Amino acid sequence: MPAFDPSHTQLSVIIVSADSGPSLRDCVKSVLACTVPLELLLIDNASSDGIPQAIARARENDARFKVIYNHANLGFGPAVNRAVSQAHGDVLLILNPDCLIDDASLRRLLDVLATEHKAGLVGAVVCDAQGVPDPASFRRDPVLGRALATLFKRSGGVNAHSIPDHVVDAEAVSGAVMLIRDHVFETLHGFDEKYFLHCEDLDLCRRVRDAGWRVLLAGDVRVLHGKGGSSKHRPVFVSYHKHRGMWRWFRKFDPSARNPLLATVVWTGIWLRFLLKIPGQWLRMMTR
Repeated sequence: MPAFDPSHTQLSVIIVSADSGPSLRDCVKSVLACTVPLELLLIDNASSDGIPQAIARARENDARFKVIYNHANLGFGPAVNRAVSQAHGDVLLILNPDCLIDDASLRRLLDVLATEHKAGLVGAVVCDAQGVPDPASFRRDPVLGRALATLFKRSGGVNAHSIPDHVVDAEAVSGAVMLIRDHVFETLHGFDEKYFLHCEDLDLCRRVRDAGWRVLLAGDVRVLHGKGGSSKHRPVFVSYHKHRGMWRWFRKFDPSARNPLLATVVWTGIWLRFLLKIPGQWLRMMTR
């Protein structure tokens, strides 16, 4: 294999792992099977399963691959930011450790980013093993009215009614697959590190749009997403940070947060929802 030359690397793929399980091996394999010139930075948040170390040993002769070890779980956004500081590419692909991407899909995403006017960030349609699209692939800002519509299963909610099969502008795309220009990411100072897990992708999409770039969904690109391999054994922990992220996004971006009484009601509703979910999460974890 020829020596790795960072000056010719146009794409940096960043994967964050945290006890992500065996699917991480397949994710890394799928990326390194692509023919696009790239580097892959796997940044590990103190996993105890030994899989990142095993992958590093198996891939020690592949100069495109690098593992960065954190000594604690820093959270998703902070880990990505640290990996980006060591990346060489002009374009960043942020990829979940339970996603599988192929060469054609990767090239299509790069083409959309390169050819669409003012494109700053491009997402893909993430699907389960049966090919069913995740509604989170094509979302709108979760302002209070939309969040309530989603909660009560009414029209006008956060998720779109249908997933398009072509390139469209989006308010937000899934953080499982996000292609973004490095200079856009750097201009925005990366992910907001006050999110630990969940909603940081919504936050980044909003800031990309606010800064004048377009967020796009490549509806013709479908990526298999295993859905939460690292969260299955700690659902309450993940749920806590998801609800904490909801509150932070609301405080930053929703005009309703300017009303102290309404903000108090929203805060109460978010944490009541979290508490009500705990028994079911514990039961599902115990019966696996």
